[in-house]
Amino acid sequence: MAKSKSVFRCSACGHQVPKWVGRCPDCGEWGSIEESAPAAAVAAGGRGATAVAPSSPARPITEIDANAAGANPTGIAEFDRVLGSGVVPGSVVLLAGEPGVGKSTLLLETVKHWARQGRTALYVTGEESAGQVRLRAERTDAVHEKIYLAAETDLATVLGHVDQVRPSLLIVDSVQTMVATGSDGVTGGVTQIRAVTTALVSLAKNTGVAVVLVGHVTKDGTVAGPRSLEHLVDVVLAFEGDRHSSLRLVRGVKNRFGASDEVGCFEQRADGIHEVSDPSGIFMHQHDDDVPGSVAMVVLDGRRAMVGQIQTLMNTSSMASPRRAVSGLDSSRVAMMLAVAEQHCGVPASQHEVYASTVGGMRVTEPAADLAILLALYSAQKHQPIPRETAAIGEVGLAGEIRRVPSTARRVAEAKRLGLRRVIVPAGTDEDLPSGIDVIRVRDLGEAVRAAVPSAPLPERRRAPKRPAKQEPPRAAKRPALRPVPSDYDDAPF
Repeated sequence: MAKSKSVFRCSACGHQVPKWVGRCPDCGEWGSIEESAPAAAVAAGGRGATAVAPSSPARPITEIDANAAGANPTGIAEFDRVLGSGVVPGSVVLLAGEPGVGKSTLLLETVKHWARQGRTALYVTGEESAGQVRLRAERTDAVHEKIYLAAETDLATVLGHVDQVRPSLLIVDSVQTMVATGSDGVTGGVTQIRAVTTALVSLAKNTGVAVVLVGHVTKDGTVAGPRSLEHLVDVVLAFEGDRHSSLRLVRGVKNRFGASDEVGCFEQRADGIHEVSDPSGIFMHQHDDDVPGSVAMVVLDGRRAMVGQIQTLMNTSSMASPRRAVSGLDSSRVAMMLAVAEQHCGVPASQHEVYASTVGGMRVTEPAADLAILLALYSAQKHQPIPRETAAIGEVGLAGEIRRVPSTARRVAEAKRLGLRRVIVPAGTDEDLPSGIDVIRVRDLGEAVRAAVPSAPLPERRRAPKRPAKQEPPRAAKRPALRPVPSDYDDAPF
């Protein structure tokens, strides 16, 4: 009987190759190809398997207690918002972010509130010493007798600490530093990460301990490690932030216990990280007077409506290719709005340097900010200020029409809550908008400009130059008919 050949499979995407290679040809992951049992052997083993009596019989779903999986609040409202009202016992949460963004500080703040509620928490650090964590805990006022600290990298030792302390919350910082003795591979490799995560998931499901894992990210911002890591855990959170800004965002990527598109806002300070219940105040800059080139907008980040501000500046340039600088906005959308403004509003964008930015480090990518961008460009070039109590919401098409955007009612309600008096929305919006705020519906850019700047002249639409009438080439003069020249031989007798 011929011996069946081995199968080499990618642990990240499941792609099979005939022999071992260093990089998966399908997903491009390095070091993820592993040898597995042949398919024939697996099938033979399946046919010969015998049934085993279960440890606990299956029960009807109506007899299952739903309160057993109730969420426990962490004490941080913004963190609970993203988690789905709190941490569920027996759940596994993966928090990933760039180095230095504040993941350890946020989790230390979490265990502080957790301990103040009378619960026990175990913080396992594999990247720092216990003394370093204690210093940061004193700086953030996170010293409590219910918080246990261990500096370990061996998985078996961590499980021993769990048996001794018996915590209700386990923090592992980070999963890339843990080592499973019985598994092959280097520390932080695909095999080790999968083995450590599988063991911690089994611990959480069997004991009811909530586990929070800290993960690293790759250069492109995705979670480092095998793709199966995100499938093993219950919740995946992305911790985002700019080094030049104090704003931090916790964004839900996957959540089995709540909405996966929630966003929590935090602010990094010297004494730790603090939640921001009203982030719109960070993204708005208050002026005493109306300033040209500044327009308020309302955008959705996940399910959260936030009021921000766009500021633009246009300077005359004699260069053939004027400079374009964009911060916090999608550069392709700004370039598109420049073309629309020049074509339909008479803004000579090709002759000006353009600078566009958001206030407070807000990042906007959705098309609902198109109208605010275009009005800011028009206001900056015409030196016509737009009242600061006015917000603009809408997507702008290439033909100059204003298109409707989703969740307009939620955006208008947020603008009203912050004290804005007027909001410009697309005319095609069919939602019931809140009362108590002046809502102006517009269909095209002409109506939008007149609504935003009543004293401004009507925008002149750039028209294509007329082509000259086709002229037929002049016809050549008709040559006269040739006459025979008289000759002396005409009268000859022959």
